Amino acid sequence: MSKSLEKIAKHWQKAIAGGLEKLRVDEWDMDIYIKKTYPFSVESRVMKLQSQGEPVEALVETLVVKALDKDGKRIFADADKINLMNEADPSVILKIVTAINTANLRVEGKEDAKELQPTQS
Repeated sequence: MSKSLEKIAKHWQKAIAGGLEKLRVDEWDMDIYIKKTYPFSVESRVMKLQSQGEPVEALVETLVVKALDKDGKRIFADADKINLMNEADPSVILKIVTAINTANLRVEGKEDAKELQPTQS
C-alpha cells in the first residue's frame, strides 16, 4: 500500500472509530444514534435513489440505513421503509435525516473545515 493510501486508510479508521451521537426524537419517544460518517456501501444506497429522481425515497432510505441503536445496530430493517413512507410524520423524518446528514459538520467543526480550504501554491 502506498503512503498516500496508508494516510487515507488511517484517516478512515479514525473517522469510523468515533463514538455515536444520540438524537432524542420526542415525537417517537425514542433515541436514535448516528455516526459522523458512513461507508460508501451505505451512502451508495441513498445516492442511487437521489440520482433516479426519488428524493423522498432517498430520505427514508437514509433513515433506514443510518439510524442506529445504542449498540450501533440498525434500528430499521429494509422492509420498514414502506411503513415509514406511509405511516410516519414526514416532518419528523426530515428532522432526523437533516441531523444525520449534518453530523459530520457538527462533529468536525470549523477548524477541520479550515484545513480543507484551497491554498495557493
